Amino acid sequence: MARSHLSRRSLLTAGGAAAVALGAAGASPSAAAAPADNPVDTPAEALRRLQAGNRRFTSGHGRHPHQGLTDLHRLAAGQHPFAITVGCADSRVAPEVLFDQGLGDLFDNRVAGNIVDDLLLGSVEFAVEEFGSLLIVVLGHERCGAITATIDAIHTGGTAPGHIGTIVDALRPIVEPVLDQPGDPVENGVRANIAAQVRALSARSTIIAEKVHEGALRVVGARYDLDNGRVSLVA
Repeated sequence: MARSHLSRRSLLTAGGAAAVALGAAGASPSAAAAPADNPVDTPAEALRRLQAGNRRFTSGHGRHPHQGLTDLHRLAAGQHPFAITVGCADSRVAPEVLFDQGLGDLFDNRVAGNIVDDLLLGSVEFAVEEFGSLLIVVLGHERCGAITATIDAIHTGGTAPGHIGTIVDALRPIVEPVLDQPGDPVENGVRANIAAQVRALSARSTIIAEKVHEGALRVVGARYDLDNGRVSLVA
């Protein structure tokens, strides 16, 4: 795929946001985190940084790094987020909070249903190309309202009001095939959607696929538990 030589930095100088946290349950706070300012040089290190942050968050030992005026002034000249998040717009699922990260750490992309459409994909590609971010996390969450609305529309044969119908239409082909599976239909839909969006990122983007092939980027799917704050890998 041909690369543009036009500077993208002028498009989004201070751009973005989207976070991810993948926590292993039961780890102690002391095991949770390397120093916040240690460099992150590989996708594996980026994932470990998020996992450690989520453990701090769920144990009540958050450090709230990179959130002061000194950080604000330092980042005014440029950003180098180590991870990209594709998350739901739900007010309870803020990536910097869940992963105990701060300004400049995460390039957040959030929309109801964490759907990878063309605009969101362009935003993710921008961060991969411009900032060299090492990890993309597709972050869904339990009891997702967008999934619930899609299931309701399928069962009733009705339509969602206004532009909410666009969200339902995007999720319908992902959710409908899993409705007859055992277990909770909303949970099944959440997990199916996370996996589908993970696949879409590489399948629809040569930029992302090439970086993944080179080992310079990893794409993972994760689920946030609203009840206990833990993020677990699911795809």
